[in-house]
Amino acid sequence: MEKFIPIPVVDASLYVFGGHMRTVPGGWSFFEQKHQAFELMCVVDGYQTTEINQSVSYSYGPGDVIIIAPGTLHKNWNANQFNDLTYITFHFSFENIRLESEIIRNLANTVIYAKSKLAQESLKTAKEIVRYSELGKQGELGKDEVNIKIQLIMLNYLYDLSKFIESHPGHCSNRFSEREAEVARQIAILIENNIGNPEKFNTFQDICNEIKISDGYGYRTFKKVYGMTPLHYVEKQRYRKAKLLLSYLDYSVEDVAEMVGVTNSSMFSKSFKKWSGQTPRDYRKQLGKKRIVRSLKDSGYFE
Repeated sequence: MEKFIPIPVVDASLYVFGGHMRTVPGGWSFFEQKHQAFELMCVVDGYQTTEINQSVSYSYGPGDVIIIAPGTLHKNWNANQFNDLTYITFHFSFENIRLESEIIRNLANTVIYAKSKLAQESLKTAKEIVRYSELGKQGELGKDEVNIKIQLIMLNYLYDLSKFIESHPGHCSNRFSEREAEVARQIAILIENNIGNPEKFNTFQDICNEIKISDGYGYRTFKKVYGMTPLHYVEKQRYRKAKLLLSYLDYSVEDVAEMVGVTNSSMFSKSFKKWSGQTPRDYRKQLGKKRIVRSLKDSGYFE
C-alpha cells in the first residue's frame, strides 16, 4: 500500500539580537526604551527593578525572569544602591503570530519567579546562549557553529514556551478577550494574504470593513494582541516574503518589489535596507555565497 506523509513548510525566521551578560554596580540604571521584539531579562545575582509602561514596577532577584512584550515601554535599574547586579538579556522575534500573541497574553510583562519550571528553563536558555557566545569569542567554535547552536537553543525554548502555555491555562492573565484575539487573527490573515495582491484591500480600513469593525477598533485590538501596529506587521510580512523571493534568481529586484506590493523599486530597496541593513542586491550576493534556489520549478534543488 502506498503511504504519503506530507512535510509541512517551515518558516521560523528567528532573529536574536542585543544580547549580553553584564555585572553592574549599585545604583546603576538604564534609560527607558521599547523595541518591536520580545526581550528576555534574567537576574543571575542581585536584584533588579523593571518599570513597565510607566505604570507598574517589579523588583525581582536571582533566578527570576521577565519576558517583555514587543512595543512595551520599559526601564531597568539595580534595585540596590550598594550591591552589584548580574543579569542576562537578549531580544528575539520569530514568525509565528499565534505563539507571539499567546506569549503576550499569558506570560509577558510580569515576573516569572525562580521556583517556576519556566523561569528555570528561561535562565538555562540564557546561560547556554552566553556559554556558546563565549566559546565563539575564544575561537573554540566558528561563527556559523555558534549561530546554529543559538538557533537550536532558541527553537527549543520557543517549544518550551508553547508547551507551558498549553499545559497552564490557569496561568492566563486575560490581557485580552477571546473576541479580541479572534479579531486580531482575522486581520493578520487578511494582511498576510494581501501582501503583493492589494487589488481587494488598498487600505487598513478596507480590511476592517471586510470583518465589519471600525478601523480605530481594529488598530487598537491588533496592537493590544500582537504588541505591534498593523503597519509594522505589514512591513514584517513584506520583509519575510522579499527574503524568500530574492533567493529565486528568476526574479529581478524590480520583480520582487512588485510581488511584495511596492511599485517603486527604489523605495523597496530603501525599505529592505532599513529592515536588514543591506540592499536587496547585497542580500542576494550574500546568499550567493551560500545555497541559492535557481528557479521556482527547481525549488527542491539547492546548489
